[in-house]
Amino acid sequence: MPRTPEPVTPEPTVPIGRPLLTQSWLDLAFLHWKVDPAAVTRLLPAGTVPDTFDGATYVGLVPFRMHRVGWLGLPGIPYLGTFAETNVRLYSVDEQGRRGVVFRSLDAARLVPVLAARVGFRLPYTWSRMRIDSTADTRTYTSARRWPGPRSARSRISIRIGRPLTAPTPLEHFLTARWGLHHTVAGRLRYLRNAHPRWRLYRARLLECDETLLAAAGLHVTGEPFSVLYSPGVPVRFGRPGRAFAEHSAGEPRWTIPPSDT
Repeated sequence: MPRTPEPVTPEPTVPIGRPLLTQSWLDLAFLHWKVDPAAVTRLLPAGTVPDTFDGATYVGLVPFRMHRVGWLGLPGIPYLGTFAETNVRLYSVDEQGRRGVVFRSLDAARLVPVLAARVGFRLPYTWSRMRIDSTADTRTYTSARRWPGPRSARSRISIRIGRPLTAPTPLEHFLTARWGLHHTVAGRLRYLRNAHPRWRLYRARLLECDETLLAAAGLHVTGEPFSVLYSPGVPVRFGRPGRAFAEHSAGEPRWTIPPSDT
């Protein structure tokens, strides 16, 4: 059984001063469905269980724009490091009480980063045709999977951005303020920490959601999403696996706020 999970905090408690990776996540839509924890337990890595809020856990579908992925503090790459992405994710907690996400799939529009993430990090990235269309208050995200499949996996998501959230609820923090990633490498559970400024969140109205990504990831939901949110984005730092506590003394980073369309 896991220890009591660490508190949900809107800002990271472990700063990352010497990052392994830097990037920005921009123009994010957060779609979440409430599910029974028993329905997703088998899909999580050994050593983790579903993270819950009031007895339920959540399935997340999150399209966004990845911006300038960089390594070891070097400047981010403009072309290869910038692309549309859509991830399907679950919420996890490990035996040390660390909360995180587990990615069931990550569709991305650049083949080289997909190959690098699959080989280097053993993450389930797939290569897809993707685009993001923006107007003043709407975002439309489309994807169609190329490799490794299934080729039928696709999505078209459109939202209208509403008012800013000046005081997000505890559930909204639970769904968005996730400071680590659980995944398995060579049969061992790994935890990769991240840090970024507090999310700027907006209410959003779902205009369209036509997708098969969840089913392709082994997940089955019904009805409209329980929660739909938008954020213009944040700059992000990833720490080195296994160095979470050494990073704590590295000092607070200076954040560079990414460009925004809002």
